[in-house]
Amino acid sequence: MADTPARKKVLIVEDEEALLEVLQDRLENEGFDVLIAKDGAEGLLMALEKKPDLILLDIIMPKLDGLSMLKQLREYEAGKDIRVVFMTNVNDSKEVHEALSYGARDFMVKSDWAMSDLVASIRTLLNEPFRFTQP
Repeated sequence: MADTPARKKVLIVEDEEALLEVLQDRLENEGFDVLIAKDGAEGLLMALEKKPDLILLDIIMPKLDGLSMLKQLREYEAGKDIRVVFMTNVNDSKEVHEALSYGARDFMVKSDWAMSDLVASIRTLLNEPFRFTQP
C-alpha cells in the first residue's frame, strides 16, 4: 500500500470573517489542512508554533499588520521556509516592494482574483523550493 503524501498546511491570517470562512471551506475542500488567525499577532504565534507550508496574509489587520507580521516571522529560523501570499484591498507599490523584499511569494488584490486562481497559485508555490535569505 502506497503512502499518502502529507497534506499541506495553509495558515489564513484575515480579520474579515466572511472571507476567512470562504477561504477555509474552499481550501479544506481542496485537500489542505487549514489553520486560521484573525490578526497578525495571533498569526505570528500560530505560524511559529504550527509551521504551515504557506500563509495567506492580509495586510491591514488589528494588533499587528501583515507587513509587520512578515518582518517578525523572518527573524525566526522557523519562519524562513514559510511561503507567504499577501491578500489585500490595498494596491500600493511601496507595500508590494516591501513585502517582496521580505520574501512574499505573491501579492493578490482581493477584488482582482478568482478563488480558482488562488488555489492554483497555492499549489504552484507549494511545489517550488523556497528559503528566505536577507537581501
